[in-house]
Amino acid sequence: MRQSYKTFFLWAVLILLFFSFYSIFSRRGGVEPTEMRASEFYAAVERGDIAEVTVKGNTLQGKLKNRQDFRTVSPLDTQLLDKMRQKGVSLSFEKEDSQSLWAQFLVSWMPLGIICVLFIFLMRQLQAGGGKAMSFGKSKAKLVSENHNKVTFADVAGIDEAKDELEEIIQFLKDPKKFTKLGGRIPKGVLLMGSPGTGKTLLARAIAGEAAVPFFSISGSDFVEMFVGVGASRVRDLFEQGKKHAPCIIFIDEIDAVGRHRGAGLGGGHDEREQTLNQLLVEMDGFESNEGVILIAATNRPDVLDPALLRPGRFDRRIVVPRPDVKGREGILKVHTKKTPLSPEVDLDSIARGTPGFSGADLENLVNEAALLAARKNKERLDNGDFEFAKDKVMMGSERRSMIISEKDKKITAWHEAGHALVARLVPECDPVHKVTIIPRGPALGLTQMLPKEDRLNWNRQAVLDRIAMAMGGRIAEELQFNEITSGAKSDIDHATAFARSMVCEWGMSEKLGPLAFGEDQQEVFLGREFGHRARNFSEKTAIDIDDEVRQIVGTQYRRAKHLLVENKAALDRIAEALLEWETLDGADVETLFAGQPLHKARPAAPARPPDAKRPEVKEKSKILDALGGLTAPVPKVETGKA
Repeated sequence: MRQSYKTFFLWAVLILLFFSFYSIFSRRGGVEPTEMRASEFYAAVERGDIAEVTVKGNTLQGKLKNRQDFRTVSPLDTQLLDKMRQKGVSLSFEKEDSQSLWAQFLVSWMPLGIICVLFIFLMRQLQAGGGKAMSFGKSKAKLVSENHNKVTFADVAGIDEAKDELEEIIQFLKDPKKFTKLGGRIPKGVLLMGSPGTGKTLLARAIAGEAAVPFFSISGSDFVEMFVGVGASRVRDLFEQGKKHAPCIIFIDEIDAVGRHRGAGLGGGHDEREQTLNQLLVEMDGFESNEGVILIAATNRPDVLDPALLRPGRFDRRIVVPRPDVKGREGILKVHTKKTPLSPEVDLDSIARGTPGFSGADLENLVNEAALLAARKNKERLDNGDFEFAKDKVMMGSERRSMIISEKDKKITAWHEAGHALVARLVPECDPVHKVTIIPRGPALGLTQMLPKEDRLNWNRQAVLDRIAMAMGGRIAEELQFNEITSGAKSDIDHATAFARSMVCEWGMSEKLGPLAFGEDQQEVFLGREFGHRARNFSEKTAIDIDDEVRQIVGTQYRRAKHLLVENKAALDRIAEALLEWETLDGADVETLFAGQPLHKARPAAPARPPDAKRPEVKEKSKILDALGGLTAPVPKVETGKA
């Protein structure tokens, strides 16, 4: 609305200026009348040279008989009027305009005044913010009002420790004497660190809602432009605004965009990012004090930040925003289901236990997917089935029931997934099986999902070995049943190899090589992840020993899993045949089949498939879905490949 008023005012000024100039030049375009003295006018009347006269007060204006215009100032009396009538002069009278002097003044000076006002207006616009031509040196920080998208700490759950530390900051701003009387000083900076989706920006919005002080919000990428020196100028302007509104809070989201390690870029010491970072360092803790200005920043890459930015006196406090635990996930689900009608049988605690490793954003997406599904089914409330479907969709991908799969491929997939499920049931340290399906989801033809009973914070050696054995179970089941192996176990092999190599090189779980770390992660902070590599700090002989140890670990677990499946071949066949019949089994179904008891459940509806569809290319047969996100123990990266 404010911008519309500005545009309207600018157009009004331009139109008024146009008409003023038109009036001036149209007047000047005619012939100026000749100024005549009163004596000359009387003589001309006597000679009969006057053709017409217009009387306007004491001003007489008219034309001579030679068509020349004239103007004179003379008092008009009856003798002069009688004389002009005798000489045949055409007379006309007009009222004298009392505003003529003001009109003349306005016509003379108004264009110049309008030009001055327009010039001042344009210069102010050029120097203002909001993307104008000269605004690149101004900060783009937005001052968040008290009622704008108000979020409070009541809307934040699952990260109680982070909330407590930030509440202390707000209490400091509200009552600084409570802390300064004991010699304490207000923290200059707070750095929020955590994985994507854990709620760093939400915490900042909650601070804005709770604090009764001005709150400026800006992104790290807003500092950097194509012009040299713009970033440093914007940092200066940002802190100048902060000083004017002190005490206040400045929030910089994704600070790694401007705070990366100096000296690692490709642009040398005069790189624009480095100049911006230098100015930020000076503003946070330089010669000039910024009392009352607290800087809060958020990043999910604290490893690439410059050490000078992290020292005490700049970011005095670093708050880790972790992935929530079981209680935290339950609290987040309660927050996101406040406005969602739930059926009485919905148990948020069980949903929280079934979503290990989920961040706050993941849980919000889960509730949203469940609500969308219930809306499509015209339900009034969300039930457990909606949440279960949404969880499968989020964790494993959407079902692809329309995909054409040959009977042979379907049988291979069934035995493959049955092998995973059975080995997971037989080894002691493996997480319980939650669901087994041969319905294609995402890039996989089948999936075996396991959920831990509780959040796993550390991996012991036996648990890792059991996980490798379980990964090998699918390939072994195919070999036992069909006497052949397929490419569907690619992701399983990658999974097992990555675990075994981490055991040897990172976790010190190799009996032969001992508790040593082999290789160092080296990634340039300005280069892409693919440029990073693990520096080799060991000899050729050690490299051979590492390969032998990895091969020995995977081979041993392969033979172990094969022995278990051979001994329980009947249970393997029962689970695979049940998968062919019902397509999806849960953990209780697997236990029933393992015990040799029959299943009693409804048969799934057969999907409609076009009869003349071409046979698809062979996809991977399994994808071991593990909820490893958010664990404090390091976990090897597992990429899902296609056969």
